[in-house]
Amino acid sequence: MLRPRVIPSLLIQDNGLVKTVNFKNPKYVGDPINAVRIFNEKEVDELAIFDIDATAKGLEPNYSLIERIANQSRMPLCYGGGVKTVEQAQKIFGLGIEKIALSSAVLQTPELITQIAERVGSQSVIVVLDVKKKLFGGYEVYTHNGKKSTGINPIKFVEEAQKLGAGEIIINSIDQDGVMKGYDLGLIDKVREKISLPLTVLGGAGSLNDIKQVIDKHGI
Repeated sequence: MLRPRVIPSLLIQDNGLVKTVNFKNPKYVGDPINAVRIFNEKEVDELAIFDIDATAKGLEPNYSLIERIANQSRMPLCYGGGVKTVEQAQKIFGLGIEKIALSSAVLQTPELITQIAERVGSQSVIVVLDVKKKLFGGYEVYTHNGKKSTGINPIKFVEEAQKLGAGEIIINSIDQDGVMKGYDLGLIDKVREKISLPLTVLGGAGSLNDIKQVIDKHGI
């Protein structure tokens, strides 16, 4: 098993750093480049950058901003947002990014996981699922910043993603996002049972104990 990693997740909107609660009401909190410099000093294990505008507005990845972030970072970087093709992914890797996070595109075209993995290696292909509890039980994957339901069961899709060559799964709980009251342990349980891949969880960290709990129980 991999050593547990602490990975700050930076949300980018209109080239600025924002914070959300339950994926709603993005609040500007600063410049992403300054945030990268701060986390350089903190010596975090890895940094994840998500452009929440790109997919929602059908935009190309902001290659200029990605390059600026990569030039400033002293830690491995994962980027997600607007990546729909192998060519886009390769261009982003060429800017100094180590991992590509795929979400909406692979829900529509799962074989994109395999296509990118064959070019750059599975270890660099991350599948991100934004997940919300259903009213009468179970879970569903959402896209477009939590606004568009897909009808996809995340527990089943992580198995498919693993078979297709994903190197890591990120489960992002919409219900716990920004609330800082702990992770959705039931969701993590269900996903962990289905896959042997490295698993990263987002949404709910409010204390060191919250983080310790998922590491100790789930091997996150």
